[in-house]
Parts: sequence; structure tokens; C-alpha cells
Amino acid sequence: MGKDVIIACDFKNQSEVLSFLEKFENKRPYLKIGMELYFAEGPSIVKTLKARGHKIFLDLKLHDIPNTVEKAMAVLSSMQIDMCNLHAAGTVPMMEAALRGLTRPDGKRPLLIAVTQLTSTNEERLHNELLIGASMNETVLHYAALSKKAGLDGIVCSPLESKSVHEKLGREFLTVTPGVRLKENDRGDQARVMTPSDAKKAGSDYIVVGRPITAAEDPLAAYEIFMKDFLDEAEN
Repeated sequence: MGKDVIIACDFKNQSEVLSFLEKFENKRPYLKIGMELYFAEGPSIVKTLKARGHKIFLDLKLHDIPNTVEKAMAVLSSMQIDMCNLHAAGTVPMMEAALRGLTRPDGKRPLLIAVTQLTSTNEERLHNELLIGASMNETVLHYAALSKKAGLDGIVCSPLESKSVHEKLGREFLTVTPGVRLKENDRGDQARVMTPSDAKKAGSDYIVVGRPITAAEDPLAAYEIFMKDFLDEAEN
């Protein structure tokens, strides 16, 4: 399924996205469209970016009753996205329903991954606010196992958990990891972070990078550093 750096396009509107992408010349990076941009522009932003040749990870984190999620996934799949996600906390029946909805009449579908715990959640918040008594690693592994049981392709997790996920669930089970920064980058609101080369060594299959690229003085140069650090490690 390949390795890649996915740029999180956390912009307010299409104009800002296209202005940002002008800096990439003839390159067509893999893009993540999150809630802010999707809610501002709707499905048209997906069509516009797909028409430009970009792969799209639509990051809407669905979490609802199985029937609702199944119908919503059918709509998303018709947009020819490449990857989408939901919350593993929605339970196995919800994830199975999502797969049914996502699968097109020809049997093809986008990759479907589950959010285990947000990278802004640390151990203290896990216990004191979410009232989960297990450790962060145990919780992520449990949610990951449920996701694989439901037939999903992988999970979203911190790069710190990639190695243990692959050890338990197999190398083919994907880990898509935000919370990746260069050493000189600010952590922002991410509580669990890692450098791109270390993320690859830990087993990350895709890394999702936002502000270290989108807010960089030279976004293309920043993107190329992430690509080199991550993909060079992938070849070793």
C-alpha cells in the first residue's frame, strides 16, 4: 500500500488551500482534508483536489449508530477519496457497518482506518477525564484489535504506539500517525510526538504533518525534508 507523507490541509477555505499548493510547483502531495475545510467547502473541495491529481485522506472521524455511519460512508465513497476514518470507540458493529457502506458495487473502496486515542490525549487525561483505567498503550492496542476484528485496514495512533501495534496485529495492519515533528518544531497541542525518521523506525506507514509544513516559511522545502527523512528510512 506504500508509504507517504500526508499534509494536513487545515485551512479555512479553498482559496487558502490552492494558494498554499501553488508553492509545490508540479508536485502533487497526499492531502488530508479535515473538518474545518470540509465543513466550509463541502464535497466540492474533494472534487477540486482530486481533479488536480492529489490523493485524499478525508478526516471526518465518524462516530454514530451503525446505520447512520453506513449510509454516510456510502456517500463518502462515491467521492472517490483514497482514505477515511472513524472512531474505534463506536464499537465493532459500527465499524463493520462503515465497511459495508464504504464498499462500492465493483468491490473497491477507500482505505478505512480507526482513531484509537487522539494524540492530544495524554495518560492523565485518559484516566481522569475519560475514566479509562488501562494504560495508553493497552487502550490503543485494544481499540486496534477491535478495528482489525471489524475488517479495517489500520488505525490512527501516535507514532509511539506503531511498533507495539504491528507486533500484536501484523505488519500489514496500517498505522497512520500524526504527532510528527522535526526536532526544531514546536509541539503545538500534540502531547505525544516523534521525528519522521524515528516514526518510520517505529513502524509508521503514513505520517500526517500539518503546521510544520503549512506554517513553514518555505512549505515545499519543509515537505521535502519530511519526505526525505521518512522515505529514506523506509528504504533501509
